[in-house]
Amino acid sequence: MVDLLFSRPDMAELYDSFCFWGCSPDDDFYLDLVLGARSVLDAGCGTGLLQRVARERGHTGRLVGLDPAEAMLGVARRERDDIEWTLGDLAHGPYGGEAGGPYENEFDLVVMTGHAFQVLTTDDGLREALAAVRRALTEDGRFVFETRNPAVRGWEAWYPEQVRTVTVPDGREATSVHRLESVEGDLVTFTSGYTVEGWARPGLSRSTLRFLDADALNGFLAEAGLGVSAQYGYWDRSPLTEASEEIITFARPV
Repeated sequence: MVDLLFSRPDMAELYDSFCFWGCSPDDDFYLDLVLGARSVLDAGCGTGLLQRVARERGHTGRLVGLDPAEAMLGVARRERDDIEWTLGDLAHGPYGGEAGGPYENEFDLVVMTGHAFQVLTTDDGLREALAAVRRALTEDGRFVFETRNPAVRGWEAWYPEQVRTVTVPDGREATSVHRLESVEGDLVTFTSGYTVEGWARPGLSRSTLRFLDADALNGFLAEAGLGVSAQYGYWDRSPLTEASEEIITFARPV
């Protein structure tokens, strides 16, 4: 479950201040993949920063950003109009539906960045999304994404709270506060609050993420007709171990 706080226009405008290019070690990792592919679908693209930077760095092929928040896509469209910005998600957008539909075998690369894969909290929802990825990929295409490794219990960083303050373009300070609410099996629920100087009240949300281990994850991929070609534990492509922060997965149609 995800509360789409960033579907609010004021929150969408704030997003890039917290998730600016270069703030995460995965930025260049994914950019290299995108630049090496002719056609790319970014599922859960947010404001489309990855695709926007790829275009700025010379990508001349097809770039598609898919997101369920119209306000986020509004920011993306304002920044670049030479990328396909599409409203929806993998299960409930143009790439969902049954096999034999109009959107098949279109992309050399599908990515889900920023731990977006973890918002797929139910088995059925995960199966629908992976089936859509399988349909969208060319026969030699790749699906690349990351999830947090449950073995290192990363959710503990949200207790009692995780606070971050940034400066937005007009010079005001904005603060985010994440607090752990509950852990039930592989589902972790937390709350997020965002405040900006001058706001009468904060933006608040409650979200649930799923922390799958590699065995469970690979089982879902295999069921969808996707075979794991590589898995890494960090963005330097170091091996996946019990102590790895991430499970970075490369999968291909089989």
